Amino acid sequence: MHTTVRQDGSWPLPDGLAEAIRGTAEEIAALVRGASDTALAVPGSKWTVGEAAAHLAIANELMADLAAGRERPYGDGTPQSLAEANAQSLAVFAERRAEPLATMIEEQAEAFLDAVSRSAAPGPEPATPLGTMNRSVLASYLLTHMLGHGYDLARALKRPHMVDRARVGLCMPFMLSVMSRVADPSATAGLAARYRIRLRGGETFGVALADGAVRVTPGAMRHRADCTILLDPVAFLLIALGRLNPWRAIAQGQILAWGPRPWLAPRFPTLFIAP
Repeated sequence: MHTTVRQDGSWPLPDGLAEAIRGTAEEIAALVRGASDTALAVPGSKWTVGEAAAHLAIANELMADLAAGRERPYGDGTPQSLAEANAQSLAVFAERRAEPLATMIEEQAEAFLDAVSRSAAPGPEPATPLGTMNRSVLASYLLTHMLGHGYDLARALKRPHMVDRARVGLCMPFMLSVMSRVADPSATAGLAARYRIRLRGGETFGVALADGAVRVTPGAMRHRADCTILLDPVAFLLIALGRLNPWRAIAQGQILAWGPRPWLAPRFPTLFIAP
């Protein structure tokens, strides 16, 4: 994806990313507005629809502040610290009504895009809960975060979700930038392997593991992979975000694997902890 600096020094986003952020926020807001009861439980979560929507409103505001250059500490990137930060933020943010939350989700997504359009490039990189990243990757982070919780809300409300191939492609800059950060040391210890991951109709990237280190390389690998995994893009994102069981995706034909060590394929999702 291509990014250039405008003559006025501001930093636009890769093609389609601003539209995807705005569209996703609007679709999530429509879901929330259509909820007859925000106390409804979200499947696979401890949250209700109202709590999930409140979290999105809070998180979109956090991202907008980060894009504007404001410091907003929020955990240290570990799943435990993020869970604690989420719980603390929900404890002090009492709103659970559908309309105010839907409006805030949309407004803060728009505030994020406005902040990015006003930011000077290159400028200082925002310090996010998952490390420093430029605003283009931060926008990919925002989209990824909204899609994960938007998927949850759609399931809770029995409505179609908004995760599709094009949006997954726009999530990839963030996914690739944090993959080594969210690797599980206990799972990667002692493993030496080279994976090639191919998303049908989308990205190809390599993941090399050796001596507990995880190195992610966008594009084609220089060396032969021990295991090549071909995945449906939507399945890839949902598995990475902890929303889809890999064995279910395999049973549905959404994952294929081959290479000298194809048995490494089922192990791959276990090497990472969804933040």
